[in-house]
Amino acid sequence: MSSTESPQVVAPSLPQNAPSLRRRMACWLYEGILLFGVVFLAGYLFSTLSQSRHALDNRNALQAFVFIIFGIYFVWFWAHGQTLAMKTWNIRLVDRQGRAVSQLRALGRYVLSWVWFLPPLAAVAPFQLSVPEIMVLVLGWIVVWALLSRFHPERQFWHDAWAGTRLITSLPLSR
Repeated sequence: MSSTESPQVVAPSLPQNAPSLRRRMACWLYEGILLFGVVFLAGYLFSTLSQSRHALDNRNALQAFVFIIFGIYFVWFWAHGQTLAMKTWNIRLVDRQGRAVSQLRALGRYVLSWVWFLPPLAAVAPFQLSVPEIMVLVLGWIVVWALLSRFHPERQFWHDAWAGTRLITSLPLSR
């Protein structure tokens, strides 16, 4: 690398096109599976530190703790370009100029990415719906939100556009 090149430019990568929606959603699903391990470890750590004897003890504090742990997980990995699932699916997170994202931008993306879940959960909160009804509404919103990326000029998710980030196809960097 010459001294005139920016060290933050992402390389190697293919043309900076958004991965297909199918690939992004497969990565999203795989990320959810990997997060079970993160939740397990976070729950174990929380229950040990708080001396919780029942799963519903300190429920709100546990949810806040898991939210923070997820934030740390995603911000750290996104600031380094890829989560484990993104590495598997050869997807990389960059800013609008194709450079690695800062931790602050990754934090903004983390907060904005909750649009995948918060709108339907806020909509069902005042009603006494069963778990299957809530699941249908949440999954329906996820499908709608994913399909809305078709209306973005670069086929990016809208929370990425708002955060100033882009998902691109990336060649494997290390395996």
